[in-house]
Amino acid sequence: MPIEPLLVLAVFLAALGLFGFRVYRRLEHMRLGQPAESIGQWRQRIWLWLVYVFGQRRLFRFARPGVAHFFVFWGFLLLLPTIAQAILEGVWPGFVLPFLGTFGPLALVQDLIAVAVAIAVVYDLYMRLIVKPERYKGSHKTEGVVVLFFILTIMISLLVMNGIKREQGDSPIEPAYWQPVSAFVGSLLAGLSTSAQDMVARVAYWVHLSVVLLFLTMLPGGKHFHVVTSMFNVFLRDLEPPGKLPPAPQFGDQTGVKNVEQFSWRAMLNWYSCTECGRCQDVCPAYASGLELSPKLLIMGLRAHLYERGTALKAGPAKASADAPASAATAVLEKELTGDVISDAALWACTTCYACDQECPLFIEHVDPIVDMRRYLLTQQRADATLVDALMNLRRYGNSFGQSERRRAMWTADMAPPVKDIRREPAHTLWFVGDYASYSPTLTAVTQATARVFQKAGVDFGLLYEAERNTGNDVRRTGEEGLFELLATKNKMALNGCEFQEIVTTDPHTYNALKNEYRSDGDSDGMPAVPILHYTELLDRAITSGQLPIGRQLGYTVTYHDPCYLGRYNGVYDAPRRVLEAIGCRVVEMPRNRDRSLCCGAGGGRIWMDESAVQERPSENRIREAAELSDVGYFVVACPKDLTMYRDAVKTAGQEDRLAVKDLIELVEEALEQT
Repeated sequence: MPIEPLLVLAVFLAALGLFGFRVYRRLEHMRLGQPAESIGQWRQRIWLWLVYVFGQRRLFRFARPGVAHFFVFWGFLLLLPTIAQAILEGVWPGFVLPFLGTFGPLALVQDLIAVAVAIAVVYDLYMRLIVKPERYKGSHKTEGVVVLFFILTIMISLLVMNGIKREQGDSPIEPAYWQPVSAFVGSLLAGLSTSAQDMVARVAYWVHLSVVLLFLTMLPGGKHFHVVTSMFNVFLRDLEPPGKLPPAPQFGDQTGVKNVEQFSWRAMLNWYSCTECGRCQDVCPAYASGLELSPKLLIMGLRAHLYERGTALKAGPAKASADAPASAATAVLEKELTGDVISDAALWACTTCYACDQECPLFIEHVDPIVDMRRYLLTQQRADATLVDALMNLRRYGNSFGQSERRRAMWTADMAPPVKDIRREPAHTLWFVGDYASYSPTLTAVTQATARVFQKAGVDFGLLYEAERNTGNDVRRTGEEGLFELLATKNKMALNGCEFQEIVTTDPHTYNALKNEYRSDGDSDGMPAVPILHYTELLDRAITSGQLPIGRQLGYTVTYHDPCYLGRYNGVYDAPRRVLEAIGCRVVEMPRNRDRSLCCGAGGGRIWMDESAVQERPSENRIREAAELSDVGYFVVACPKDLTMYRDAVKTAGQEDRLAVKDLIELVEEALEQT
């Protein structure tokens, strides 16, 4: 038997064996993880898998990189038969894949896709080596560039091999028009002698095979492991509503995650699927404001630590002594996940705005692991002093302002007619007001305006008065699970003692908690089974039905800011815009709008934390973005926290004369006035 087929077989088997070993070494560490929730909803999973894996849907949110990756991905799939052909042909000279190796239309697609992949790779190299966008900062640049050159080499060598076969009449694909690019490449080599062409073909073959197999062995070692894991990651992703956090993990008396192996194996699959593309980093308000958090680097850090800690645990390090210093494995095991691997500052920087999760093309979860690590930090009293004070107020008074519950509805004192106390008198709609709208003196006028508009719309509504507590949406996201459960229990008891048909709230954070956190698995979980509405949805309904007649058209040019917990978390985008259009406002969108909206910086408990380390607050960045829009005079919000953040930001950003920050309800009330 000739030596070359044996060499091809040996090299292939060696590469395949090394690949399998390295995959096993990576995946065996996932066995350290905790059990994950059982999966269901198979039909939906299969459909979404087709859409997001084979359709590459999320990748197109970054248009040009998305198109480039689309061609690389489909090139990988469509050119797999050519790789199989090269290997089998090397072992059995003259072998041709049945059907796939002779089917002209497939050969045409492969010929064209090879060119498309080469162009996509050149574009990607241009981005990494010339443009160098901020989102690549911190990624493994060398590995990415090397792999791109590998792919480019594979495409060129394939076209050279096919071109020489065509030129020498050895191609199994006939007629020649099925391989136009290969035929063109062959024509460029037509001037060479037959022996020279044979030499070029052999060199191209071995370059092609060597790079393919080298690439194969490299895959498990870095970010390109997503080639193996990403399809599983997308298929197994969490299908719960984004606004519903999983329960706090418990390990004996410990709440939250202290060590990396306390995460589930499903979370670890997330980390192995990270491509380091930096899309999450690009949209992170904490990163943009100069804080330590980068969602991408967080996932990369977790992935690297899982591997080093898993290896150390397997090694079983000896105990250190004076005569025998601690081994490298012991040093790894002594690392603290929160502190040494992921800094406390990075974890507390997160606003839980969900932009990172929304942007990731492989559905990697960033918010959930951050909250799980925060849960542990709180048990160790490693938190911002102002946050601790706010949590103490919430535990004692049920609100972050530290005010008596009897003052919660003080804003109703001058209201005429009086606002119902729904505990004593049934109403169709329960208005769950929320802390900021209830207690903040700067928002009293807006809260009263909301009540007046509801009354003009004929809404039969009432309040819980002092029985209302903070719903705990942001409390839970700071990691204080016990306090969240306490607040939720008290609120559910109050709600269950009243008679109503729906709940409306002006606060998106409250909206999310009532809609997603207070219910579980389709069960009310002690929560009244009634519709939950944001006030913009109620107004939209009232205007559409004619229940709220608009007195005049305002004629203002405005821009609208999508709150994270109304938009990204719960998909409410159109109702506020329809209301604005109904009152005669022309809505000019900011570049970052709808599910790309920039967080105000208040979420995840950040509104209760010190901001001295912030270089530019997200709210100021957002105001500057709005100020660049022509003719826009009003910055419209639909969240009490947004109103607080942006009224302050418009001053600190020096745009007070340029933009007026208004709650949408203020414009609606103005439009109800008769001219």
